[in-house]
Amino acid sequence: MDNIKEEFISTLSHEIRTPLTSIKGFSKTMLDSWECLSDEQKKKFLTIISEQSQRLINLVENVLNVSKIDSGADDTVLKKTDIINVLNSAISIVKMNHKNFDFNVTVRSGEAALADTNKLQQVLINILDNAAKYSKDSNKVDILVKNDKNYVLISVKNYGTEIEEKYLDKIFEKFYRIDTYLKSSAQGSGLGLYITRHLLESMGGKIEVISPAGENFCEFSVYIPLYEVENATRKAISGAATGES
Repeated sequence: MDNIKEEFISTLSHEIRTPLTSIKGFSKTMLDSWECLSDEQKKKFLTIISEQSQRLINLVENVLNVSKIDSGADDTVLKKTDIINVLNSAISIVKMNHKNFDFNVTVRSGEAALADTNKLQQVLINILDNAAKYSKDSNKVDILVKNDKNYVLISVKNYGTEIEEKYLDKIFEKFYRIDTYLKSSAQGSGLGLYITRHLLESMGGKIEVISPAGENFCEFSVYIPLYEVENATRKAISGAATGES
């Protein structure tokens, strides 16, 4: 385990250094050569700075979430949440680093969920970013939103990558990606799916994955409890009684 942690720290250092190098390099170029740059060049450099800043923000969010999980802290705030708004926001953020991808959304449910909006957005960013990173030659991700009993189900399906059955549970373990699963040219800290599972569990949700042999696709299913006035009221009363926010 110590070796895995050491490799994680090494990978994390690289993941941090890469966007910081880009941000510093392009901002310095703009400061030193502003008058010589065309409007098109300025826009291009600013776009890169914005993209790499968002990449760094996502990485920091994941590290902070791991710290909270490991410490046992729970700052979950459940409220009525518009799933589609959160999903569209997550897609916009992920597309900054995956411009050529088509995120095709099919909506079969308009019902709200009971969720922590910030945590749900982080969950969707992690899932969508993974789907894009591990799509190989495909540039399409299919997303379906529908009701499933007491949950709003968000399924995210990418193409070109399969996960062997023996790895389906292990990929949710902390650091697991680094030592075994999909250790490839795709960068990653090995924390995204670990964090995703815990964030969902803190909201009363869950995550499942399927990847049928020979089908060349991988599908993650995120389940978020449906919003019900009675349940929301009961949770609020219970939280007030115990002094929780």
